[in-house]
Amino acid sequence: MSDDRLARRARPLSTRLPSPHFPSEFGEEVILFDSGFAAPQLLPDLAPYAAVALTEHRDETLQYASGRGQPYLRAWLAEWMNADGCDVTADHILVTNGAKQGIDLVCRLLLDEGDAIVVTAPTYFTAIPIFRNFGVEFIEVGQDAAGLDVAALDALLARRDAEGKPPPKFIYNIPEFHNPTGATMTGARRTALVALAEAREIPILEDSPYRRVRFDGEDQPLLKALDRSGIVFHLGTFSKLVAPGLRIGWIVAEPALIARLIQLKSEGGSSPLIQRIIHDFANSSAFPDHIAKVQREYRVRRDCILAAVGRDLPEARIAIPGGGYYVWLTLPDRVDGDLLAARAADAGVHLIAGSRFFAGSSDDAPRHHVRLSFSYATPHQIEDGIRRLGAVYRTIAC
Repeated sequence: MSDDRLARRARPLSTRLPSPHFPSEFGEEVILFDSGFAAPQLLPDLAPYAAVALTEHRDETLQYASGRGQPYLRAWLAEWMNADGCDVTADHILVTNGAKQGIDLVCRLLLDEGDAIVVTAPTYFTAIPIFRNFGVEFIEVGQDAAGLDVAALDALLARRDAEGKPPPKFIYNIPEFHNPTGATMTGARRTALVALAEAREIPILEDSPYRRVRFDGEDQPLLKALDRSGIVFHLGTFSKLVAPGLRIGWIVAEPALIARLIQLKSEGGSSPLIQRIIHDFANSSAFPDHIAKVQREYRVRRDCILAAVGRDLPEARIAIPGGGYYVWLTLPDRVDGDLLAARAADAGVHLIAGSRFFAGSSDDAPRHHVRLSFSYATPHQIEDGIRRLGAVYRTIAC
């Protein structure tokens, strides 16, 4: 088929099939620090809940699903959100096929081709192509250890006003254990961001996959918990806390917006079988124990990778995350993170170059960062992988 038969959004897309990416596509000798796969040892035994779902609830779980999500799961999610400071009901919640479908749906709701959105620099690299497919203009705003720089954003928006440019359609941010930097936005910054968004009537898309995967420190309020005007779309998921293969997430927004989002959700409803399994697991006594185990075991892996990087890549500056799945390394300016990632792959260590996390032109993206995921590899593999990475690093940096 010739390209002129394709939609504009499809014409620039690569025609190459993806390279191997999933753990099952590699041998045991390959160490994966790239994507945020769950530790196999932490995947819960859901067989008892599946058995009940397929017997006692067969009439429900093997039928078509509600487009909104099963009522009992939405009610449970509302209670969970409210225990975290929000004020929502089941009518504020739409169940999705993972958080990325939530991102796509909010884009369908808010974006027209040519609209601008705000993202941090860097930002979640998998979200970038979703946004790009809607033909957006990226407004990149800096961040530091306290999270998105709200004062810098205010100045950027003021400049756009002075230039006669329209405001962005939304602000996308990951306030908790930011992917890729690991930073957690302070309470003061959160309050300031919501106030700015309300004053300018710019929605916020709060992506919160890691909130329960906390190792250190105290919870900061959700942006949705600070929202008094319905300006925040909250995205949640069970992928990082329970299992990514379940593909169940949710959007929290005003009911009138949820009603429109339902109409944009074309697959007819997320799996009722998986929703029942998750609901019953989340209501069991095993769920709090699972959360504690996840936090404990991922903290061990985080501490392991911090120690290994300090030993084998002492020139790298590393941001210490209080939770989540990732560490962000800043290399000396002379070291190319893209080259390091490519040569590390040849040594059987897969990681992601930091340049992929910047939404602007690839030619302008900083190239002295890499992101390492510590979620999938065991402590022994982390030690081995960072040792190999250090050896590769020394061939580039010397």
